Amino acid sequence: MKVKTLIERFEQFAPKSIAEPKDPVGLQLGSLDADCHKVLVTLDVRPEVVDEAVAIGADLIFAHHPMMFHPARNLDLADPQNQMYATLLQHHITVYAAHTNLDSADGGMNDWLAEALGLSNTIGTVDGVREANYLLTVHVQPVYADAVRLAMVGAGAGDMARYSGASYEWNGTTWFTPMQGADPELGPVGERNSTDELAIQMRVPNAKLQAVVQAVNEVYPGGHPALELTQLNHEGHQYSMGRIGDLPEAMTVRQFAEHCKQVFNVTGLRVVADDLDKSVQRIAVLGGDGGKFFKVAQKKGADAYVTGDVYYHTGHDMIAAHFPVIDPGHHIESICKPHLTKLFKQWDKEKQWQIEIVPSKLNTDPFTFI
Repeated sequence: MKVKTLIERFEQFAPKSIAEPKDPVGLQLGSLDADCHKVLVTLDVRPEVVDEAVAIGADLIFAHHPMMFHPARNLDLADPQNQMYATLLQHHITVYAAHTNLDSADGGMNDWLAEALGLSNTIGTVDGVREANYLLTVHVQPVYADAVRLAMVGAGAGDMARYSGASYEWNGTTWFTPMQGADPELGPVGERNSTDELAIQMRVPNAKLQAVVQAVNEVYPGGHPALELTQLNHEGHQYSMGRIGDLPEAMTVRQFAEHCKQVFNVTGLRVVADDLDKSVQRIAVLGGDGGKFFKVAQKKGADAYVTGDVYYHTGHDMIAAHFPVIDPGHHIESICKPHLTKLFKQWDKEKQWQIEIVPSKLNTDPFTFI
């Protein structure tokens, strides 16, 4: 199969449109039209990871962190980063990255972190993109109405709060004059005629719009029925980075820090707190560099916050706010490797792609606690 087959399915799960502005998500190197037989799933794209991909014969590296945060100034191969690009090109390995779109996706990075911590009753922490919601109207002949309606629902149209497959329909009459080359069954050329027509209207989220339109075209004879699209104001799913939820029972900050060490398998972490014996139960978590959002987490009712890369002066602000923060490092996002691998294997089985998905065995955390 082609790389784009996997990517198109993934982008239904975590659309690029929900990534943070200027985040360089998506294709990093190579071609979406390249053949794909084996996928290496990784947190980071580093020279040692590329060597691993070459060794196992992978033709696609799927990463969480983008490979190119900053453009190369030159292509001097004495630079290990440039040599890495050359190795990827030499071995025809495509690289794709899903960063903040995976962070915000429902069932994505931050849900995995919240689940690992044992949190329940979760809500989003930092509001991100609100997905556009549309009313899609399809005009069809009544004989094709059931097929079109079922195709739309099957592709994801018609979901509302507490309802699925909701549609509105009305009948009408279409007037027309057949011209030369028109379907003779619709009347003689040059003579005004009419036919019954039915309009089917459903709500469709932006992420599923392309799939719904494609499904309609596939079942409607001849394809390309008349479509009307209207964007709905103040509607659409709210995506969020981070999650806030409840521990099964309250812990002290000290106990919770130990819990984080066990959950994320780290030998050390940083605790920002003015009282290690403070009781906490409602916890916020945001993978990666989320220190700047601590006030949002606190305002939304969190007792403590788990995130990485807390800066020195931000730590002082957290102390002043009497808000405990646990920093187990950025690398806890490596939790994505087993979860993405499981997800891809599930799609592989459903779609019968017959590709191999392998999680990277390497630890790319640059920090060592001694």
